Amino acid sequence: MAELIRQILTARVYDVATETPLDALPRLGERLGRPVSIKREDLQPVFSFKLRGAYNRMVQLAPAARQAGVIGASAGNHAQGLAVAAQMLGIKATVVVPTTTPEIKVDAIRRLGAEVVMHGEDFDAAHALARELERETGATFVHPFDDEAVIAGQGTIGAEIVRQHRGELEAVFIPVGGGGLAAGIATIVRYLRPGVKIIGVEPEDAASMQAAFSAGGPVALDEVGLFADGVAVKRVSDLTYRLCRDNLDGLMTVDTDAICAAIKDVYENCRAIPEPSGAVALAGLKAYAAEHGPGEGGLTAVLSGANLNFDQLRYVAERAELGEGMEALLAVGMPERPGSYREFIRLLNDRSLTAFSYRYADPEQAQIFVGVALKEGHSEKDALIRRLEEGGFAVTDLSDNETVKTHTRYLVGGRARAVENELIFRFIFPERPGALLRFLESLDPAWNITLFHYRYHGADYGRVLAGIEAPSEAAAELARAFDRLGYPYEDVTGDESIRMFLRGK
Repeated sequence: MAELIRQILTARVYDVATETPLDALPRLGERLGRPVSIKREDLQPVFSFKLRGAYNRMVQLAPAARQAGVIGASAGNHAQGLAVAAQMLGIKATVVVPTTTPEIKVDAIRRLGAEVVMHGEDFDAAHALARELERETGATFVHPFDDEAVIAGQGTIGAEIVRQHRGELEAVFIPVGGGGLAAGIATIVRYLRPGVKIIGVEPEDAASMQAAFSAGGPVALDEVGLFADGVAVKRVSDLTYRLCRDNLDGLMTVDTDAICAAIKDVYENCRAIPEPSGAVALAGLKAYAAEHGPGEGGLTAVLSGANLNFDQLRYVAERAELGEGMEALLAVGMPERPGSYREFIRLLNDRSLTAFSYRYADPEQAQIFVGVALKEGHSEKDALIRRLEEGGFAVTDLSDNETVKTHTRYLVGGRARAVENELIFRFIFPERPGALLRFLESLDPAWNITLFHYRYHGADYGRVLAGIEAPSEAAAELARAFDRLGYPYEDVTGDESIRMFLRGK
C-alpha cells in the first residue's frame, strides 16, 4: 500500500494529461439539499481518464522496451489513451480491436497514430490475440486496469479531488469497471482523507466487483450489459479486487434509467454530455443522497469520460425521464363506448402525453398504451393511477418494464390472432453487417418469424424483439439454436405488455 501511494504521488501523468476541474452542480445540489460536484475527466485530451494510467505505465518503460513498442486490446477509451501516450513518447503502438468495433472508433484510434488490428467478435478474442502478439513481437502489453503503474496514474485523480474540494467532503463516488480507477482513487483518498467515504458504483447488469466481494475473490460474470460499455467488464483482477476490498467503504449498483437521468443532470448543470459509463458514479451519488437526505457534507462523483456516439442521445433522452420518475407508462383498459376517451383525457387533468397508442381489437374494451409526463415523480404517478381507477378505468403500471421501455411502446397496435405456439424473445445483436443474416440462418426453415422489432441506439449493439412460431416440442431445439448463435437473449413470452398488446388471446 505504501509503495502504491508513493507511485501515485510521483506519477508522471502531467506530461500529457491535465489537472481537470472539480465543477459544482448547483441545480442538482439544490434539489438534493447538498453540495454536489463532479470531477471533469471528460476534459482530458482524449475525453477520458484513461490517458493518465496508460502514460504513467509507458513512461516507465526501459529504452529496450520502448524500442519494441506497446500493444493493447480495446475498442474504446483505453485504446485512445494508449495511442496518445505512445505518440507523445515516440513509441510504436498496436491496438487489437474486435471486428464488431464501429468504424468511427477505429478511425479515431488510427488518427492518434496507433496501428489497428481487427480480430474476433468480442473483447476476449481481441485480448487473446494481443497477448499472442506480445509473445511474438516482444512488445509490452499495457493492461487497462491490472497493472500497478496504470492504477497509480488513475489514482492522481483522487489526489486532485482532495486538494480541490472546498468545505466538508462526505463521500466520493467512483465508477467501477475492471476496478483500476476505483483502486487508485480509493487508495490515495483513504490515505489523505481517512474520514471520507469512498463508494464504488457499477451498472446493475455489469456488477463484477460486487460479485467478487460476494464470492471473496474475482469471479467471471456469464455476461454483462453493454449500455455503459466503458465499465462492462466480466471479471475484475486480483489486484484491483484486493485494493478495492481494502479501501472502498461500499459498492452500489444503478440501472440504465438512472444513468440516463444522470447524463441529463450533467447537461442541465454544465452543458456537458458524458458517456453512459461516465455518468455511472453520479447516478450512484444521487441514489445515496436520496437515501441519506439533505446535509452539509459535500458529495463528489468522477465523470470518467465523454466518448458518446451522437446517435445514442435519442435513447438517453427517452430513458432519462423514466430515471427521474418524470414519466409514467400505463396500460389502460377503457370501455368501448362513446365518451370514454373524453373522460380519460379529463381525468389526466391537463398532464402532457408523451405517448398514446390504440388499435381496435375488442368490441367491449379498448386496451390503450399511454405515456404521461409527471412533475412530482412517483407520488404523482400513484395519485394519477388511483384517479383513473376511481373513474372506472383498469390501469397497469408498466413504467419499470424493460420490454415496454425498449420495444412494446413502439409496437402497440395489433395482436396476431391467427398465430399459434408463438414465443417472444429479446436479443442483443452486435451492430455489424451480417448480424441479422446470421440470426436468420440459425433458425430451422420450419419456424416462422411472426414479429421483429429493432431500433438503432448509436451503440455497438442493437436491441431486438423477435417472435417465432414453432411447435411446442421444438422449444429445446430453439434454445440450442440460440445458444449456438451466441447473441444474449431472454424469453419474454410471458411479459404482461406482450400479452396485453401483441399476442393473440
